[in-house]
Amino acid sequence: MLLNTKWLLPLLLLLPLPLHAETIRVAVASNFSHAMQAISEQFEQQTDHRVDLIFGSTGKIYAQILNGAPFDAFFAADTERPERLEREKRIQPGSRFSYALGQLVLWSPNETLIDSEGNILLDGGFRHLAIANPKLAPYGKAAQQTLEARGVWQQWQDKIVRGENISQTFQYIISGNAELGLIARSQLQALDTTNQGSHWLVPPTLYQPIEQQAVQLSDKPAASALMAFIKSDTAWQIIESFGYSRP
Repeated sequence: MLLNTKWLLPLLLLLPLPLHAETIRVAVASNFSHAMQAISEQFEQQTDHRVDLIFGSTGKIYAQILNGAPFDAFFAADTERPERLEREKRIQPGSRFSYALGQLVLWSPNETLIDSEGNILLDGGFRHLAIANPKLAPYGKAAQQTLEARGVWQQWQDKIVRGENISQTFQYIISGNAELGLIARSQLQALDTTNQGSHWLVPPTLYQPIEQQAVQLSDKPAASALMAFIKSDTAWQIIESFGYSRP
């Protein structure tokens, strides 16, 4: 029996269009690099989309976006830059949300250097202390606030080594260029170093909450799918496993 072709076009218009796999470029604050890699792997397996990750300090990524960098999404380490991008109408409307709360930790590979109260910050028994640049990295800003709260920010200026981002700060400690440093708790959990060396989990009362927000920059379906996936239970489990808490 021949098909009446006059019904064919309307029928095809009612059928769902196939979702084509896309590649998206996602800019991510350095502290969230390991967690985002794990999340992206799960996302790619479930959707066939591809995610290209670009890591850096929140401040530098923000500047790159202002200069036209072709990112589809941005996972910052603060709320300030995402809020600015929203005010400047550079994001997809309604896409800004908080995805994690970060924690600051004082860490050294030396097993006896840091006590349970972090008193080494008071007595200065070290040559160099690594922190991220407070002007570029929210974890660096939290480190400055911690040192100010303990009354030693000005006192140890000649001992402070500043990394461009929290990843470089961690490398300063690993390489021995600094005996200790204020870094993201997620870095220790990702590299399984929590049982090595000594550390002090900085009380959150000493610094402003490190609330981390994400924004969608392009209207690509794959970018929308990633932002939805980040809010799923699967992604939340990964985020929490890397030492973050829910906002």
